[in-house]
Amino acid sequence: MASTFWGLLGGGGVGFVLGGPLGALLGALAGHVLVDREGAPFGPAPRELVFTTGLVALSAKMARSDGVVTRDEVAAFERIVKVPDGEHERIARLFDLAKQTSAGFEAYASQIADAFREEPALLEDVLDGLFLIAAADGAIHEAEHAYLRDVATIFAIDEAGFARIEARHMRRPDDPYLVLGASREMSDAQLKQHYRRLVAENHPDREIARGLPEEAVAIATRRLAAINAAWDAIERERGAVASRTTLPA
Repeated sequence: MASTFWGLLGGGGVGFVLGGPLGALLGALAGHVLVDREGAPFGPAPRELVFTTGLVALSAKMARSDGVVTRDEVAAFERIVKVPDGEHERIARLFDLAKQTSAGFEAYASQIADAFREEPALLEDVLDGLFLIAAADGAIHEAEHAYLRDVATIFAIDEAGFARIEARHMRRPDDPYLVLGASREMSDAQLKQHYRRLVAENHPDREIARGLPEEAVAIATRRLAAINAAWDAIERERGAVASRTTLPA
């Protein structure tokens, strides 16, 4: 589906619709200052506006955490946040404003957590997107990793959930099992059932059917690829074990 984020962003009063520190950020982009207040006066903000503005703001703060913004990180950001022709300058300005603003990343992360309290999968999407951007230059630096862990804490993502998301982007000894949130003790049948459930839960078509922004769909597409790659690795590993056990003595 086509993103409506840019159409919303074109409205001068969009910051008032969003409210909070993210609304203030959009207000600064539009050239005015919003008075800090609880929530927004027009009811809940569109999910797409919260999701994409939040991802921009947290990405910018993460770039500031290690002091360096690489071309790979910017390219990864634009692969997730689909920037139409003619809007690159505006998204770059929004990115710079988020880096410079006095609002800390905690304020942005808390507003996102509150907005998606009933949809924790969207919070995982945001964290997954941040991991994708952090890993785009081939390494997740120590400061970035600490930042991601802090965001996960604000999102109420526990250690097991964080490890599962992390494993999709950083190699670990049990990498394929961590990616699936599975254990080596599970039987082949249990693993297959678990894998099929993950595919159903994380398929991009499900995101589209729920009316989520295309940025969330792009993240889900990459997440499903990681899940499938992990399953392929486990199948190869277990197939090799099965072959060895059937060899004649």
